[in-house]
Amino acid sequence: MGRLWDKYMGTVRADAGATAIPTQELRAALLALNGTGVVFSVREAGGGGADLVADWKVMEPATGSGMSRRQVERTFKVWMRLLPQEREVRAMDEQWAVTRAGNPPGRTVQREHGRGPIRHVQKQWTFERGPDGRRQKVESFRMDTRDLKDPLRKTVLGAGWSWHGVRKL
Repeated sequence: MGRLWDKYMGTVRADAGATAIPTQELRAALLALNGTGVVFSVREAGGGGADLVADWKVMEPATGSGMSRRQVERTFKVWMRLLPQEREVRAMDEQWAVTRAGNPPGRTVQREHGRGPIRHVQKQWTFERGPDGRRQKVESFRMDTRDLKDPLRKTVLGAGWSWHGVRKL
């Protein structure tokens, strides 16, 4: 059950022969992800049992028209606690979704909150005329939480630490 649970939570262990870098260097490496063109920002958590938090805000394309127009704003967070004794980063995923209605969207009609392992993929396409005059599908919107978690996980594993997904910090 342990391996299955680890896979569900997104836990990845560092290689057995990897040498772990000090905690302050790992913290600096995670904070340095901000300037590399990633879709999120990493900052100090400032409490709540975590050391660092990665934020990503996404505004989905609006659907409908007039008063029935809906637009969803999603906020994804990965709360990270650095445990130097175990050379492990405990990470908890959190998501908020607020649906607003109207044109312009102002009235809040629905709120959602989730915690735990979050995997969210959403894509939208539109049809456009290609250079040859034929209609073709073109991706107009793409959102994948792996764009948030993969760079964090790779940085942690590259530092010789383990990434451990949890439900509570």
